[in-house]
Parts: sequence; structure tokens; C-alpha cells
Amino acid sequence: MALVHLWLCLVGLVIILYVVLDGFSLGVGILFPTAKSEEERDVLMNSIAPVWDANQTWLVFGGGALFATFPMVYTVLFSALYIPLLTFIFGLIFRGVAFEFRANSRNKAKWNRAFFCGSLVAVFAQGLTLGGYISGTTVVNGQFAGGALDWLQPFTVMVGLALIAGYVLLGATFLIIKTTGTVQERAYRQAFRAAVAVAVFMLVVSVWTPVMNPSIPDRWFSAPRVYFIWMFPLLGIGAFLFLLKSLRSRKILEPFLSSVVLFISAYLGLLAALHPYAIPPSVTVYEAASQHETLVFTLWGACLVLPVVLGYNIYSYWVFRGKVLPEEGYH
Repeated sequence: MALVHLWLCLVGLVIILYVVLDGFSLGVGILFPTAKSEEERDVLMNSIAPVWDANQTWLVFGGGALFATFPMVYTVLFSALYIPLLTFIFGLIFRGVAFEFRANSRNKAKWNRAFFCGSLVAVFAQGLTLGGYISGTTVVNGQFAGGALDWLQPFTVMVGLALIAGYVLLGATFLIIKTTGTVQERAYRQAFRAAVAVAVFMLVVSVWTPVMNPSIPDRWFSAPRVYFIWMFPLLGIGAFLFLLKSLRSRKILEPFLSSVVLFISAYLGLLAALHPYAIPPSVTVYEAASQHETLVFTLWGACLVLPVVLGYNIYSYWVFRGKVLPEEGYH
């Protein structure tokens, strides 16, 4: 049981690292049409160009870890959420192709649109996937037993829109760190509007989630969970207030850090509400986990790979620290 919990924490860590790190690059892609000139779009592109490949390594790591350690989650959810997950992957591919072709094209307008569309589709599909996961999956004898469009509900669409607002917030606060002048000033305004939208969406999701999954309120108010689960919304409220204050006072690093804490509070609150279910509302993490020997073997692999991936990310950010200069990078 301890090994299952350890792997649950590792997979959860990898997921939130991907959400935050690739989230801000996707957010920058969604903000691409707001740039007023090709030079400003170059600045936006160059703010993420050195690190966006490193950010996506967490997606590969997380997918492999999930397949090895919780194979039922992998197989059931990929069957239940096949359409939004495949749309998400196609969006990432489309974004990557647009990213490279734009740098080598004389006519950048069509690739600008492609980069924006790929980013938007990928984010919205992520939200649909998350909404479909929260709303529950029909499982019989360890196999998906629902329909291909069970995930398509007003709740999942709302979660998709919420994630767009969240990634725009991450993208805008990241641009505050990496840019100067008019681009940075516009990013402050975009971050403030996105922060308000995220707060509204988080409130709506918090109210709507128990409706979609009626077992959640019982877990919220049952001991011992009731004694600590309310720390997460309080953490989120504190992060939101600090975010607004740091934006008004034109801080540089604090808005991004506050946005990350806001995401983490929502993420931990969701995990606390769903635990011990790996596939709501019926399959627990213990039922979905691999055999003990598999968990031990893959843990040795994670101990080798995780520090390398983490070190590569840290090194990339350290090398490319500082403000983006208009004359450097991808054009």
C-alpha cells in the first residue's frame, strides 16, 4: 500500500509539472493573436522557444509512468476519453509543426494562425479530458463499458473553457517575467483579466463538481479528511489575493509564482476530493495499480530517469534566464 501511495505521489507530481510548465507555453500560444506586430510575435515566440521542448518531456514521462504503474487507468481512460485525448495530441503536433515552419517561412501569417489554433485546441481538449474524468467513467470487470461520447457534457465544456483561462493566466504572468515594454504592460492587463476569469471558473467548478459526482460531498465532510481538505481552497484564496496585489504593484516574479500556487491548490483539492478513486466513481488506486514487483522495478527506473529530466529542465531555464531580446532567437 505504501508503494502505491508513493507512485500516486510521483505520477501526481509529474502531471502538475507538465500542467504548469507546458501550460504557460500553451498560454503564450493562445495570446499570440494579441500581439500588435510581427516583431512582438517574435518576442512571444522567443520567450518559450528555448524551453518548450523540455517542458513536454513531462508528458512523455507521465504517460509512461501511468502505463507501467496504473495500467487500468491508462487503458480505461484512453478508451473512455479517446476523442478528446487524440484531439489533444493532434493539437500539440499541429502547434509543434507551426512553431518550426514559422521560423523558416517568409509568409508567417498562416503559421501564426496555426500556432494559435494548435495551442487553443490542445488546451480545450485537455479541459474536456479533465471534465470527463471528474464526471465519472462506467467500468465493468476492469473495462470501459460506456459510450464514445459520454464525456461530452456541459460540465466538460465548462472545464475546457476554465482551463483556457488558467493557461492564459500562466502565459501572461510568464511574459511579465520574460518581456519588457508594451508586451510586458499588455501582459499585466491580460493576467489581471485572466485571474478574475479563473476565480469565477474555480467557484463554478467547485459548486458543479459535487453535482456531477454525488459521492464527493460525503468525502469532503467525512473524518479525517474534513480536517485538512479546506486548507486547499484557503490556499487558493490567499494565492488569488496575492496575485492581484502583485499585478497592481507591477511585480515581476510574484504574479507567476502566485498563479502556480493557485493551480496547485486547485489540483490538490481535486485529488483530495477524489481519493482513493483512480477512476471515479468506482475504481480505487489499489485496484488500478500494477503488481508489487512491477511497482518496485519501475521505481528503480524512476529514480534514475526523474533526476535527469528534472536536471535537464533546471539547466535549460538557467541557461536561458533573463529577458527576451527582439533581435535574438526564432524569427
